Amino acid sequence: MARPKTFDEDAATDAAMRAFWANGYEGTSTQDLCEATGLGRSSIYNTFAGKHELFERSLARYIERKTGSTLELLAGDLPVAEKLRTMLYGAVDPPADEPLGCLVVNSLIELGPHDAVIAAQLRADAQVRLAALTTAIEAGQRAGEISPDKDAASLAQFVVATISGIRVLARGGAGRAELAAIAETALTALS
Repeated sequence: MARPKTFDEDAATDAAMRAFWANGYEGTSTQDLCEATGLGRSSIYNTFAGKHELFERSLARYIERKTGSTLELLAGDLPVAEKLRTMLYGAVDPPADEPLGCLVVNSLIELGPHDAVIAAQLRADAQVRLAALTTAIEAGQRAGEISPDKDAASLAQFVVATISGIRVLARGGAGRAELAAIAETALTALS
């Protein structure tokens, strides 16, 4: 008879997510996952069927939280220009208790080119974010907050690329002033 689980799967997934976020997929060993989650190897393999499945679930959790908060912001009542400022400055001033960078960007670079499962997960997330951002930018154009002579979908791509770039630079050690200057340049380009 199998022993019942005596741990919180969600908490273990969250801990693994932070380990992958900080160190990448290849840079996170099974031992690192054991230390991060407090689980033994057998619990990890019995519950998650291995490192890759745990990574998939960790990435899904990250996307659920980060994209979910972005969608919530974009659906809110703030003016569109303020929504975009909030998104950009969210990358400039991330929560202090989070690893630097972005698990989506890291995964796109590290695994996207050769892992079809992860690439599909990342493409689906990108489509959702870009659609919501394009819709918000179109609303900003109608309201006169964003130049109507620019393509909304291209602007959405620009915002995503800028936020990704800010996160990569932050992980590389760029200072806040440099990151804020990038955000301000992007906001100027959007107006």
